[in-house]
Amino acid sequence: MAKIDEEALAEAYNRALAHEKAGEIDAAVAAYIEVLAIDPEDHGGAAVRMAALGRGDTPPKAPDAYVETLFDQHAEDFENILVEQLGYAVPVLVRQRFQALGLGPFKRMLDLGCGTGLTGGTLRDMVDDITGVDISENMVEIAHEKDLYETLYVAEVEDFLEDNDDEAFDLVTATDVLPYLGALEPLFFGAAENMVKNGIFVFSSETLPEPVMAGRSYMVGPHQRFAHSQTYVRERLADTGFELVELTDINVRMQDGQPTPGHLVIARLTGA
Repeated sequence: MAKIDEEALAEAYNRALAHEKAGEIDAAVAAYIEVLAIDPEDHGGAAVRMAALGRGDTPPKAPDAYVETLFDQHAEDFENILVEQLGYAVPVLVRQRFQALGLGPFKRMLDLGCGTGLTGGTLRDMVDDITGVDISENMVEIAHEKDLYETLYVAEVEDFLEDNDDEAFDLVTATDVLPYLGALEPLFFGAAENMVKNGIFVFSSETLPEPVMAGRSYMVGPHQRFAHSQTYVRERLADTGFELVELTDINVRMQDGQPTPGHLVIARLTGA
């Protein structure tokens, strides 16, 4: 891999952000294209920032280098930011819905995008054995220190699902993973491949009002996070052998003082 010119990269990225803030979209996009030329792996997420501005093709997912960098940088403050400042409570909602629906206990749980272990910790007493996977080594280190997981892997979730040959799971969770993925086929198909029949798959997604989505299956929203249409989520679940148990409208988190609408989805693998 060629060495990145960090100085030129920082200059182009800061210029792009300044243009974006000033509402100069063409100039911002031109600068982001420069950023991508200097750093093709896209540690700064230029591709999703351009898509958020309504330019260029919507990428099928956020670049791995960007997600890894983002979470490595914020690992130490992650829980404080997410729970205290952004009011993120999806793991607690998952637990509440499982109890209301009489789901569990579970034998083997796969926690995709496990981060520092918020979901693993919330469901710990409902599961015998938990495996966690996250792209950020710093996040996995913090999860490891909590001693919540039997097994932890540093990996991108789609790669892990494709390569994994561990024993199948009867619970797969993906809380706050979909905002970094556009196309859902690799995740849903990969989850199905790693689950026992009648296993439970639970995940959260974010959405935007239909006039904004304008019939699209997914798009990058104003905060560089992917939003998915409910129709697309339902169709892709059916296509990959899942039966919908429940789809609940939720507020995923607060952003700039505004609620982020989304869905909490529970599905059962019945097979195609």
